[in-house]
Amino acid sequence: MKRVVMERCGAPAEVIRIEEAPEPRDPGPHEALVELSISPIHPSDLLTIMGMYAAETGPLPRVPGKEGVGKVLSVGNLVRHIKPGDLTPLLLSNDGVWQQRQVLPAEDLLALPPGGDIRQYAMGFVNPATALLMLREVPEPSMGEWVIQNAANSSVGQYLIQLAKRSGIRTINVVRREGLSAALHNLGADAVLVDGPDLPQRAARVTGGAKVKLAIDAVSGDASARLAACLAPGGLLLNYGMMSGKNLQVSPAHLIGGGIVVKGFWLPPALARIGTGGRAGVFGELIPLVVAGALKAEVEATYPLDRVKDALAHASRSERKGKILLENST
Repeated sequence: MKRVVMERCGAPAEVIRIEEAPEPRDPGPHEALVELSISPIHPSDLLTIMGMYAAETGPLPRVPGKEGVGKVLSVGNLVRHIKPGDLTPLLLSNDGVWQQRQVLPAEDLLALPPGGDIRQYAMGFVNPATALLMLREVPEPSMGEWVIQNAANSSVGQYLIQLAKRSGIRTINVVRREGLSAALHNLGADAVLVDGPDLPQRAARVTGGAKVKLAIDAVSGDASARLAACLAPGGLLLNYGMMSGKNLQVSPAHLIGGGIVVKGFWLPPALARIGTGGRAGVFGELIPLVVAGALKAEVEATYPLDRVKDALAHASRSERKGKILLENST
């Protein structure tokens, strides 16, 4: 079978290769043998490969990939909640998704309802859960209150727009180029603004001067400072990425004079904090929306697993309109 291997940290074209590996062993009593169907390439995957992710990479060489959907091929004799033929999410916080087949603990798997779009299933957990829990980092805004986010055309941004709309929260969605407004408005965006030095003034005009309590930042650099300037006194700037490749910047005037709070967000500890019951509640809320097509993200291209270098190069482009997926085509 084939698997993607990361030799060391560095440029994906230089450190990624495809190798032939032995077939997995049979699953034990509490395990399942799963075959990868489709996996998205997240910014966190690119950062992991480049050695810039929030967590340590771990032993090398290793198989990258944090999320996907797979088909259960066989299960151990004590497994009852899944069966061969079921589709299941593959959520591996320590990587390992980008291989054709593997044996996993059955307790980490669940049977997805039939009838859903398999591509949306593949993207339907990490980014939607990130968006949902970030919206809940402040006491849930009242109907009609405003949230501002940058990188609004990213997958997380698209999910956040849809989830906010369902809760009656209004969104200002900041993007880095023209031509994205129509697609985001179709998802439920209330306002779409191109980032720039006068962003705080334009955002204030959109809201009519209403308080903005939550700003969500995926870009860092001076984009963080502009989002902070849009916040009401005491508001929260929540950072979950560094698409600019730069450190987060915030004016002391907003920290000291405005009393804003700056906080980082990372999904694994956020899920750990809410415990097993909380995680079940989050995914129980999201899965029916994904199945029904009420929660979705755009896909720009799909590549076979053995063209992973081409897929990673495509995923690294700044001007994309959707996610890049890896498909196990054999």
